[in-house]
Amino acid sequence: MARRLRFNGTGSVGGGCPAVHQDLDSGEIVVQGRPLTDPEDIKQLQHLGEGEVPVVVPRELLVDFEPKEAERVPRIIDLDAFGRLFENFEHTAWRLETRRRFASDEADETYAQFVAGEPVQWDYDDAWSRTVRGQTGQGKRFERVRIVDNPPSVGQLYLLDNAKRNCAVGEDIRNLWREEAERLRLPAEDFWIFDSRFVALLNFDDADNLIDVELITEPAAVNRYAQVRDAAWHYAVRYEAFAAGLAT
Repeated sequence: MARRLRFNGTGSVGGGCPAVHQDLDSGEIVVQGRPLTDPEDIKQLQHLGEGEVPVVVPRELLVDFEPKEAERVPRIIDLDAFGRLFENFEHTAWRLETRRRFASDEADETYAQFVAGEPVQWDYDDAWSRTVRGQTGQGKRFERVRIVDNPPSVGQLYLLDNAKRNCAVGEDIRNLWREEAERLRLPAEDFWIFDSRFVALLNFDDADNLIDVELITEPAAVNRYAQVRDAAWHYAVRYEAFAAGLAT
């Protein structure tokens, strides 16, 4: 069976060799570079086994893109600290949503309205709306991509209706079918990436409640999430067009 490889990064401006990939199942690292072929160089190598091929890559490639720890020690922040991230970022807050439901949504009265088939009375002046309006008023951006199953779950349809409120107060929300997300090998994770500098990875319990947030600042790890963002944003469809497609 073919490996499932994730592209970690390249030291080439043109997007070619050298580069680093990671096996998503085994965690093994695949490094591609120029083969070392000079016999005098090869004689200096120790423990080069049969079938092994030495390659040459810049030191910076491994510094920038090789995982720094076999097991990352999570830096966990509480939900109050997570909330403050939306007040202090400098230019862009970007979200990937991959879940089928959120317990917090179902506790809201608007969810009951939606499930009952009633017009949802969205609040355009709640705390989130005020935050988004305030930050986008300063020229900052709130963007997100929501992954949708086929057929969509009730929670996903609720959020598709919710998008008209969020976009009205300043967000840019797009949707992507899960099949397409899997083709792109997007991770099944929910996260925010702020200013392309750090990531807030959202952790949920088995009942779909948000319990805490892992703050990720390692440049190589943040770069991988930025690559996920770029792929998802490129293929996602604005929520109005996506919703119109469901209605046909």
